[in-house]
Amino acid sequence: MSTCATVSRELSEPLAATAAAATTWLLVEQNGPWGAKALAESHLDEATGRALEVAAAGTGVRVALIRRPGRHADCLPTARHEVIVAHTVPGRGWVRRAEAAAPAELLELDFAALGTGDHAGFGAEHVGGPVALVCTNGRRDRCCALLGRPLAAELAAAGHSEVWEVTHLGGHRFSPTMLVLPYGYAYGRLTPETAKEVLAATAAGHMVPEWSRGCSGWDRPGQAAEHAVRLATGETAVDALTLTQRPDGEGRWLVNVLHRDGRAWEVDVIETVSEPPRPESCGKAAGTPSRMDVLSVRGV
Repeated sequence: MSTCATVSRELSEPLAATAAAATTWLLVEQNGPWGAKALAESHLDEATGRALEVAAAGTGVRVALIRRPGRHADCLPTARHEVIVAHTVPGRGWVRRAEAAAPAELLELDFAALGTGDHAGFGAEHVGGPVALVCTNGRRDRCCALLGRPLAAELAAAGHSEVWEVTHLGGHRFSPTMLVLPYGYAYGRLTPETAKEVLAATAAGHMVPEWSRGCSGWDRPGQAAEHAVRLATGETAVDALTLTQRPDGEGRWLVNVLHRDGRAWEVDVIETVSEPPRPESCGKAAGTPSRMDVLSVRGV
């Protein structure tokens, strides 16, 4: 039986504009196994996990659990929890780190402020190379375990010190998927070789359009517009482009993309559905997932 990732690849489903939208990521280390809804189904206190979800709702903050690659036995407690907070809006991004004795301490954070990019001095600035977050939660989708866990292990074995498994990045059918900080670009259908290429590019302040699902700091119409401009210009510097979007009728947006050198484009984006039907996740019935198509790119 074909997996959702195999079907998506066979249908040549576009990767662009499929990244989860989140202005800020709150990543909490939690060892041991994860359930499908990991914040409430792991060794993290269930009430704390649910409270973090509630606190983040509507703020632009996305909460996920992370752990180091390797075996995840039930008997390994997490004495102190590494916490990574990252704001991913291009041009205004940052990554902060801290340790928490108890994740419930994080409920004291101002989630609304975090969503707008105000860290209020939380933790310390991240120093070092890119942080690679590989989705590996097989309880949510088997593709993430079958394809994601070997990728995370390979990157760690290759000497990338900041590799983490993460509970959920969305888009199981694009597995293996990886979110890379500090810039918040998500990538899909990676191999160990292309993942290493992505990490090297990120370290140099660039992104890799071929495998990019988009920057999580933008909504999906903006992701589509940014990708189209990058393809048209060959621009890969992460902070070269900023954008604003506005609705242009039901299911359509006009996105203004501005280059730091002063060039500008207006991009017409429409939301359509993917045909023929395909499963968005293993074990689910075939459906027609939403997709963002670019109708035009005009210099202004």
